[in-house]
Amino acid sequence: MRKASVRLGLFCKLKRTPCVAKKPYLIGITTETSFVAEQSDPERNRYVFAYTITIENTGRVAAQLLSRHWIITDAAGQVQEVKGDGVVGEQPYLEPGESFRYTSGAVLETPVGTMQGSYQMIADDGQRFEAPIQVFRLSVPNVLH
Repeated sequence: MRKASVRLGLFCKLKRTPCVAKKPYLIGITTETSFVAEQSDPERNRYVFAYTITIENTGRVAAQLLSRHWIITDAAGQVQEVKGDGVVGEQPYLEPGESFRYTSGAVLETPVGTMQGSYQMIADDGQRFEAPIQVFRLSVPNVLH
């Protein structure tokens, strides 16, 4: 299982410590991926991946996830865009310091690909903002070194 951690936010000048207190709308996103061999069929160019996302409200204002936008790209350059309400049927509401974790999946025609995207959020004060999801890799084990 691959783990990648992306903290979205700024660092205080010269101190290299997170400046969470200065930004009211911050969402931290952590990704973990795995290849699902039992649902894949490489002879038919079907590669199934699971990804687990942890969404953490690292800001100062409670916020709710409204929708998602994914861009999924395989090694051949084929792009799938996925847009929809919430994640796994939920629109989690997160107080500062709270997190929400879910697992979903993606099917590619190649053994390697990437995902990236964003969550559209609304804060308690009515401010809408986007939480970007940095690119992460989907890869069959031992395909990439």
